[in-house]
Amino acid sequence: MNIMLNNCPSTLAEGFGTYSDAAAGSLFDGQVVSPFLDFDLNANKLSEAVSEALNRISVSGVQEKFAAVIKNGRICIADNGERSTHILKPSPWDATISFRHEIPANENLTMQIAAQVYGIDVAPNGLCFSKNGKAVYITKRFDVAANGTKYLMEDFSTVVGRGEAVDGKHFKYDGCYAEIADAIRRASSDVDGDLMKFFKILVFNYIHANGDAHLKNFSLIHDDRGRAVLAPAYDLINTSLHVKDSDFALDGGLSPEIEKSAVYLRTGHPCRLDFERFGSHIGLSEYNVGKVLDCFMDVPQLSKTLILNSFLSQRMKRTYLRTVSERVSRFVRG
Repeated sequence: MNIMLNNCPSTLAEGFGTYSDAAAGSLFDGQVVSPFLDFDLNANKLSEAVSEALNRISVSGVQEKFAAVIKNGRICIADNGERSTHILKPSPWDATISFRHEIPANENLTMQIAAQVYGIDVAPNGLCFSKNGKAVYITKRFDVAANGTKYLMEDFSTVVGRGEAVDGKHFKYDGCYAEIADAIRRASSDVDGDLMKFFKILVFNYIHANGDAHLKNFSLIHDDRGRAVLAPAYDLINTSLHVKDSDFALDGGLSPEIEKSAVYLRTGHPCRLDFERFGSHIGLSEYNVGKVLDCFMDVPQLSKTLILNSFLSQRMKRTYLRTVSERVSRFVRG
C-alpha cells in the first residue's frame, strides 16, 4: 500500500515525505531511516520472532510492544539476544478499544505537544507505517546507551514498594501523586529539579486527558554518572479518545490530605487552585508553581498546529482539540 506523507512522522513539521533532519537526529542518531516497514506486525504477530520480541519487553501499557533495531536504514524486529535500541507499538489488537487504530498517532501527537510546546523532556518518538498502511508508534530507548550499555531504571511502583504479588493486580493504580513526590525526595539526586519536572508532567497529563498516568508510567533512571534522576516522560496519550476514565489514574488523586477547591467539590474536577495547593504540598515555591501553571491557561497556537498536522483522522483531531479546550476551561475556573 502506497502512503504519501506531507508532514514529518515524528515532529509533525510540514513539508516532509519522510523523517525531518531534526527527527532523524533525535530518533535515529542522524541515520537516514525509512518510515515504511517491510513487514506487517499484525500479519506476523504469532511468528517466532515477534513472540520473542513481545516476551522481551516488560514495560506496561495498553499496546503490545516489540523490541526493534535499525539496520541499513530499515526498522527491524530485534533478533533474540540482540540489544534493542527502539520499541515498536502498533495499535492494540483488542478490538473492544474505541478508535484503537488512532492510538499510535495520538501518542505521537501528545508526546510532541509535551516536548515542543511545554519543553518537557520526552523519549524520542515518531510513527512508522506497516505494509498494510497502519501507523505504528516508535520510540527510542533512553535506557540504552550508544555503546549498548543498559542504564538501571526503576518505575515508581518499585520505588514506592508496590507489586502485584502483595498489592493485587491493580497495584499500579494504588496511592496518590503526592507519594511519587515523596519518593522523588527520598531517591532523586536532583530533588528540586525533578519535583518541578514531575509537577509539570502531572499538570500536562490533566490538561491533555491522560487518565493512565499510573505508578509505572513514571521512572527514575540511573545515568552514567551514577545519579538517579527522573526519566524522560513516556506513554503520554489522550486516553479520553479511547476509553471513559477519570481525571487521574491513581485512586487517591493528587493527595487525600489536600483540601479540595469549591470548584472541585462542586464539579468533581480540579482547577488551578487544586494544583496550586498540590504544588505547595510537595514543597514547591509559590513562584515556581505559578510559573508552571501559567503555561496552561489557554490552548497555545502551536498545540493547535500540531493537532492539525498530526496523523489522527479529521474527526479525532476535532475531538482532541475539544477535549483539551474543555480541560483548560475547567482549569482556569479557580
